[in-house]
Amino acid sequence: MRTEKQRELMEGFLSTLEPERSAVYRELILHLSSLGYDPKKQRSALVFTCPWHNKQIAKTGFDRKGQPFFALRFSACRGYSQRFEKIVEDVVSGKGYREARCMANGEDFCKGAPAERVYVHEMPDGEKRYHCGAKALAIPGLCPADVPEIKRLMEEEHRFLMEHEAKAEPSPA
Repeated sequence: MRTEKQRELMEGFLSTLEPERSAVYRELILHLSSLGYDPKKQRSALVFTCPWHNKQIAKTGFDRKGQPFFALRFSACRGYSQRFEKIVEDVVSGKGYREARCMANGEDFCKGAPAERVYVHEMPDGEKRYHCGAKALAIPGLCPADVPEIKRLMEEEHRFLMEHEAKAEPSPA
């Protein structure tokens, strides 16, 4: 964490979790920080952005039921486990599914080829569905066994964002 306020935000959130869950979230938050992502308060959640591109890579807080959540942007990642494939499948199979605007009508808010930056899932009938890659997806049942893969996904997404979205000078923190 670069500032005392960011450290306080992190510690305040972690202090509300039971010890085992707090340890998992702490490890992920510290890894985000090592990549240049620090927490900012956004309503009742903490969001993690990098000053080089100002894109959100992760979000944590409490859902409407008061349960803690951790959401990660991993849309530019490929070769992730069945667990993460299921997260994407659930999003594109949900009743509120809408195709990513960049795939549906060519809107282009993000940089990089659309096929490289959106979540993609092939349905059983062969139809490919796309979800907006700028969204961090909640990881249900987050546990210590998830940490190595999540760190790898963070690093892969970070490389993509730095390559396609980073500016010459970082935004002020």
